[in-house]
Amino acid sequence: MNTLLQSNASAAPKASLKIGDVQLGGRVLAAPMTGVTDLPFRRTLSRLGAAYVATEMVACSELTRSRPDVVRRAAVGEGLPLMVVQLIGREEHFLAQGARMAAAAGAQIIDLNMGCPAKEVTGSLSGSALMRDLDQAERLIAAAVEASPVPVTLKMRLGWDDQSRNAPELAERAERVGVQAITVHARTRCQFYKGVADWDAVAAVKAATTLPVIVNGDIVDPASARLALQRSGADAIMIGRGAYGRPWMIAELEQALDGMAITPPPGVEARLEIVLDHLRETLAFYGDHHGLRIFRKHLGWYVEQAPWPASAADRREAKAALCRLTVASEIERGLAALWLIAAADDRAAA
Repeated sequence: MNTLLQSNASAAPKASLKIGDVQLGGRVLAAPMTGVTDLPFRRTLSRLGAAYVATEMVACSELTRSRPDVVRRAAVGEGLPLMVVQLIGREEHFLAQGARMAAAAGAQIIDLNMGCPAKEVTGSLSGSALMRDLDQAERLIAAAVEASPVPVTLKMRLGWDDQSRNAPELAERAERVGVQAITVHARTRCQFYKGVADWDAVAAVKAATTLPVIVNGDIVDPASARLALQRSGADAIMIGRGAYGRPWMIAELEQALDGMAITPPPGVEARLEIVLDHLRETLAFYGDHHGLRIFRKHLGWYVEQAPWPASAADRREAKAALCRLTVASEIERGLAALWLIAAADDRAAA
């Protein structure tokens, strides 16, 4: 690990949150996100101070058949502070087998997904569709808990829609069959990602269980982190889309929740180093051809979140130009040109 990233990681405080017998090193958790939280991105988050990073959503039925892309999605890797695998499924025997396989591969926590709103997931009666059948949800949770030698957690939504906000009841059932923590995305399934996250509604989940509760949704900066925690009464927060292009955000929010002075975001040259390290690790993991395709979304987010070029139109143009490149060395040169021009401008302005 280079000294720049070490210094950022060491800035994160060590707050207390315990899930089962696993002590976490912070109260800001990085959400599992399909197509986003692959092993290279999780390593990037970890180097920048994240204490908890989860895999992408892993379908148990495909994992047990050893489908290559699903096995790769479940890669726990080395050098992470905590190994968390998120599983999804609708059949008890597959979920139990997936839990055993994840634990055998090194998972220290297994998270169950009952919150994904995607139509291809709910259409197969998985994800947040299970909030319409709490008896089946409870059976699935019990199967995973019984099979797993490590703590099992649950991620869900407020309910299927506003007429069936049953998250408190599901939390009660989950605790009864052995789940060790609950994460609530503060929207219903029918909202998808629209509207505003209802952090106040998470307070009812907190009241329904003695377990640690993590609030998720619309947390993008220190102010929203503090407010989400206050209004929900939760024990911790989970960051998803707010970390796009800003993997150092986790450490900033840890500092905010602990009342510490917030370390300024990385400067021009530091950001360039972060992006290039992430790119190189992605290529090493997937190979050049597939890795470049995978990395493009991250590349776009890094450019969108940078304060340079100064105008949004110029950033969009730079993003489009970089994402059209098909050779890694050309992307590195393009990034260096964009970033270092900005560094020169910063020095001139100072």
